[in-house]
Amino acid sequence: MAPSGAQGLVLQRDGHRGQAVVEFTTADVAYLRSDAGRQALSEVSPMSLSGAALVSDIASVRGQFGDRAAVLVETVQLRRRAQAKFTDPGHWLLTDEALQQATAAPVAVHRARRLAGRRVHDATCSIGSELVALRDRAAQLVGSDLDPVRLAMAANNADGVDLCRADALAPVTRDTVVIIDPARRSGGRRRFDPRAYTPALDAVLDVYRDRELAVKCAPGIDFDELAKMGFAGEIEVTSVGGSVREACLWSPGLTDPGVRRRASMLDTDEVLTDADPDDCPVAPAGRWIVDPDGAVVRAGLVRHYAARHGLWQLDPDIAYLSGAELPTGVRGFEVLEQLPFQERRLRAALTARSVGALEVLVRGLDVDPDALRARMKLRGTERLTVVLARLGSGAASRATAFICRPSR
Repeated sequence: MAPSGAQGLVLQRDGHRGQAVVEFTTADVAYLRSDAGRQALSEVSPMSLSGAALVSDIASVRGQFGDRAAVLVETVQLRRRAQAKFTDPGHWLLTDEALQQATAAPVAVHRARRLAGRRVHDATCSIGSELVALRDRAAQLVGSDLDPVRLAMAANNADGVDLCRADALAPVTRDTVVIIDPARRSGGRRRFDPRAYTPALDAVLDVYRDRELAVKCAPGIDFDELAKMGFAGEIEVTSVGGSVREACLWSPGLTDPGVRRRASMLDTDEVLTDADPDDCPVAPAGRWIVDPDGAVVRAGLVRHYAARHGLWQLDPDIAYLSGAELPTGVRGFEVLEQLPFQERRLRAALTARSVGALEVLVRGLDVDPDALRARMKLRGTERLTVVLARLGSGAASRATAFICRPSR
């Protein structure tokens, strides 16, 4: 029988986050799901559990709930952190590492919409974040995982979904779309080699080579390595909240004919694919400079984005775009002045404009924005942006600075 409470906990030092991490047992999960556990959580939830109050709060919880204190405090703190990812995590059960890897609700909902009406098996369901999004959209849904603790948490978080314990590399369903979210962390540290994922990405692609498959990957995954592994479907890069969240691999049967790259920008509800037109000129800067969404850049669809919005490239090898008008809802930078990038000249130009707050954007140059900002020694009142880029190639290339006013 699995131990419970503090007897079943292992406190480790997480080298990445520098915090103690509670390792839950299935007995801990059973307690937290019980009436007594829910009542205890309701009493601990209003506590601060931070700053100067942390030590006294933990002492109070330990005095009232004894060996259960660690799992109660950890759960309350994890639920607070989960608010940045999930719509309503107030009843969720989580582990630290599972929360770090869990799909943010908007991204999970986006994927679930693409799978609406299909029979789906989430073969690495973990704590159930994908299951929650799929529950009301899939025609049939099952989740599985090897970790009994996370599986027990998924039973709580995705109530009503059929679950079983199974190895993702030993398929237990047929005629379903399989979702795989390989673990890319170990002890709080990221793994960058897809062959070091758990399960390994090359093994996943081999096992499911004849199945419809969606695989969540890190956004920085090497696309060339995917081709070497034999992947021939679509790579979708998704952004939300101003940042790129993931790259999802879709087997050929789950995408549109001819589509190999897709950028999905959930903030603006815009989708771009490599099947869209990409006729885009290269020309000097116009009124506005646009730094495309990270999903567009990562998916290699900068020219496609420019063609859609009537923009042009400043340089064929640089992602900055320019145009006479801004795309709707997009933040841009109105060009006030263009000059060769030399720190002395830039400092003089910014001082002349009474700039005191400076945003620095850089592409194609080895410049640290924070260090450059400090060296400008600005004392004015204006808030402007400097866009730095290397334009041209070879001996004709030039480092250029654009002093701009941001649209917002």
